[in-house]
Amino acid sequence: MPAKSKAQQKAAGAALSAKRGDTSKSELKGPSKSMAASMSEKELSAMASTSRKGKPAHASESKSSSKSKSKSKSKSK
Repeated sequence: MPAKSKAQQKAAGAALSAKRGDTSKSELKGPSKSMAASMSEKELSAMASTSRKGKPAHASESKSSSKSKSKSKSKSK
């Protein structure tokens, strides 16, 4: 499964590094920590190898920004 954002791709890379033993698992924070615990090395590798080109910095930026604009417009009417 490819990463949906740059942040998700980076977190997968950090989790993969810990899973392989290159980085200590205690150094992981937030999403990368839960990814390391819940995903296989193969899944992490697929997500970490996703190209960052054309990806938003965070997944919420691509969807919620357009939704929040439409909600604010409807409230002002």
